[in-house]
Amino acid sequence: MSRPLRSVLSWLVLSPLMAVTLLPFAVMIATALKPHDEVLSYPPTWLPRRLAWENFRDMWDTVGFGQAAFNSVLIAVAATALALAIAVPAAYAMSRLPMKGRGAYRQFLLVTQMLSPILLVLGLFRMAAAIPFGDATMADTRLGVIIVYAAYHLAFAVWMLSSYFATIPADLEEAAWIDGASRGRAVLSVFLPLALPAIAVTGIVTFVASWNEFTVALTLLRDPSRLTLPLKVVNLVAGRYSVEWNQVMAATLLATLPVAVVFSLLQRYLVTGLTLGAVK
Repeated sequence: MSRPLRSVLSWLVLSPLMAVTLLPFAVMIATALKPHDEVLSYPPTWLPRRLAWENFRDMWDTVGFGQAAFNSVLIAVAATALALAIAVPAAYAMSRLPMKGRGAYRQFLLVTQMLSPILLVLGLFRMAAAIPFGDATMADTRLGVIIVYAAYHLAFAVWMLSSYFATIPADLEEAAWIDGASRGRAVLSVFLPLALPAIAVTGIVTFVASWNEFTVALTLLRDPSRLTLPLKVVNLVAGRYSVEWNQVMAATLLATLPVAVVFSLLQRYLVTGLTLGAVK
């Protein structure tokens, strides 16, 4: 079978899956651009009769989208940076230094990812409420959410990075030692440049998970000025007698678009990073 024919057959087989996957995004975009009277009209229409760009302006004022986006960016970036700052040296130690029970510990890290955050939120809230922070406690603070996110994603980051770090030959660092470099210098000059793809992939996965997280933020945050985008979008629906679905979809589109663009641009690096450390 020729290569062009295989490519055509592959696309034909994947077309139903692509259609099912892209259908929610198509509905979201179409609804975000419809005027209010067309959203629930019958019979329904796929394409709006006119592009209602005012949905985005009205949604921005109603949701407070700018402040919510700032909160989401701050929390996701800080949680990712904190998780990587701890995970990189921990993964390096697991992959390079002698350690008894390394296999069992790696399995333990993997098992912790099977726990849903909803199982932990009560204990996390009680802990945050018991830790003093200024005149109040860590509950209802962005710092508390950042620490929880970083701690929750730390096990995955260590597990993933240690698998990749183990594939980097130790001979490269040993050659640097022979040339007179210390371990720290060898790590900074030789090891980390080779590990940057894995660190970047782990950071992207952690960032996306922190950006989309809902349960912990809903439990810990109360001040409207500290709410993240997922919470603000839900507030457009929850407890309302009449839901402005065009505004809901406009907010969802803007909240989804940055992550979707980054993921689509870096997906090949994600696949490479996820598979390189899978087999030693």
